[in-house]
Amino acid sequence: MKIFRFLLVFFFFSIAFDAFAQQNEDSLYIREHYTKIERYIPMRDGVKLFTSIYIPKDHSQKYPFLINRTPYTVAPYGENNYKATLGPDPLFIKEGYVFVYQDVRGKWMSEGTYEDIRPHINKKKNKQQIDESSDTYDTIDWLLKNIDNNNGKAGIYGISYPGFYSTAALPGAHPALKAASPQAPVTDWFRGDDFHHNGAFFLADAFSFYSSFGVPRPRPITPDKATNKVAFTMNDNYEFFMKIGALKHVKERYFGDSIKFWNDVTNHGTLDTFWKAREIAPHLTAIKPAVMVVGGFFDAEDTYGALHTYKAIEQQDQKANNHLVMGPWFHGGWVRSNGSFFGDISFGQETSTWYQKNMELPFFNYYLKGKGKFNSAEATIFITGSNEWKNFDTWPPKEASIKQLYLQANGKLSFEKPTESNSFDEYVSDPNAPVPYQQGVNQSRSREYMIDDQRFASKRPDVMVYQSDILTEDITLTGPLLAKLKVSTTGTDADYVVKVVDVYPDNALNPMPNPKNIVMGGYQMLVRGEVLRGKFRNSFEKPAPFVPSEITAVNYSLPDIAHTFKKGHRIMIQIQNSWFPLVDRNPQKFIDIYKEANDSDFQKATHRIYHDQTNTSYIEVGVL
Repeated sequence: MKIFRFLLVFFFFSIAFDAFAQQNEDSLYIREHYTKIERYIPMRDGVKLFTSIYIPKDHSQKYPFLINRTPYTVAPYGENNYKATLGPDPLFIKEGYVFVYQDVRGKWMSEGTYEDIRPHINKKKNKQQIDESSDTYDTIDWLLKNIDNNNGKAGIYGISYPGFYSTAALPGAHPALKAASPQAPVTDWFRGDDFHHNGAFFLADAFSFYSSFGVPRPRPITPDKATNKVAFTMNDNYEFFMKIGALKHVKERYFGDSIKFWNDVTNHGTLDTFWKAREIAPHLTAIKPAVMVVGGFFDAEDTYGALHTYKAIEQQDQKANNHLVMGPWFHGGWVRSNGSFFGDISFGQETSTWYQKNMELPFFNYYLKGKGKFNSAEATIFITGSNEWKNFDTWPPKEASIKQLYLQANGKLSFEKPTESNSFDEYVSDPNAPVPYQQGVNQSRSREYMIDDQRFASKRPDVMVYQSDILTEDITLTGPLLAKLKVSTTGTDADYVVKVVDVYPDNALNPMPNPKNIVMGGYQMLVRGEVLRGKFRNSFEKPAPFVPSEITAVNYSLPDIAHTFKKGHRIMIQIQNSWFPLVDRNPQKFIDIYKEANDSDFQKATHRIYHDQTNTSYIEVGVL
């Protein structure tokens, strides 16, 4: 055992050492082969944006620009201080690009006023009307005129918030912008990304993110001089947020009026004009650059954003050169890991390495340099379970047939419609003892919850569990999932969380090595989970209460899936009414949760899920 532990420690140490050595090698290469300059680039309204530019020292050829616009700082600052790596992934360092990094308007060393997901303006009337599209346009225009040895072409990329800036560059794009790759892009902060999912507030993410990011910057400043954090101690996030109680206490005890966006969120509890103005998707029309949208099926922040961005372009501009890549990744996992595993699950190959070599580098080389080939299918998708890359002509795949997975009596799940009459499951949900999103004590929201073992949840009396018989053949589910439930509650509001789970056989082998002592026999792998705030079941603009004890339809979409449930496994559906502190607690009372809810308003409610021949509950799936 001691020898095994020594070898395990040595194995991980060698990986870390190799990564450190590679980073040092890349850093030395950058310093020897690139000249770094820093410039303030003027925008049309006179505001200047701080920009770091890395220019190849070899002047024997002309180079395209590859741009990353970010609110997270272009550090390190100073023309003698170099980044350790350049471009979207490590393969780009030796490819020959002019790498451009820009602090967006109002962040860090750039001038101007920052605005979260700044609204796009379609028809600008004067130079004072600016947005992220115009700032990108003006940046590219300046670069073309002021940086020598450029080939007249530019590309843009970014993950998460920088992914939003990549998307925002598309409408009204500069003619020189030839390729864009929005990756896990922030897209819709009310329906599906980051801080709201189907109107339900993602408390842990919003609090942690805005306790530092949301503190205003009084003047242009570098990160080393910033003191922009709200002080708090969080050892157990479940306990921490339970002690806060009603949401209004966050502002009282921690944020005050200093966090503008937190106040914006609490003042706009429905899909009103504030949120609609910040939707970039409706503006994705007449797209000229080639687009490669990238996302991860296990991305805790922006799975929705990648899928929704791709689909919006497809639906609104069928002539667009638009591609989708989805892998088995966490947020940015396609460059922040080798992609061979996530959480407890192995994918049998380095999916990120494959993507970088076969998708990302060829995409930009082809469209910005005319180099090599980019033979991407419409959609390049990694199917988990079977662990294989697949190319599709459309996404969702046109080959998939739509079927219904029906909830049945006695915890059964089947493609056959139920024949029972007056069949339902009844249970009590208590917001003062909410279902945790993950097992154990978590200091901060982990990214692994998206794929973790759900056995801790399935044992709770307030989590309803339905599972199929042991599968006699592989079943591959692809595309959107639609939950169609018939429910009732004794309250006047409720959240509904639907989880799709892959149940491993009892004789499934444990991983080797197995330092965490994982038991894979009976493992319940979360494949997809999503929540709906029940009062938005009919409209995000006009919430409506439940009529107590009245059978009610609750229908909503879950983000797309691409997973093979292998022969010998089972398909499981779990349904619950809390997911804490990932999602804030619903008091199960029709009330403005942000402003009006008091600690005393959080009440127990008795719920029913119906599954008979008259009131069927099912998950609509695409079977490949």
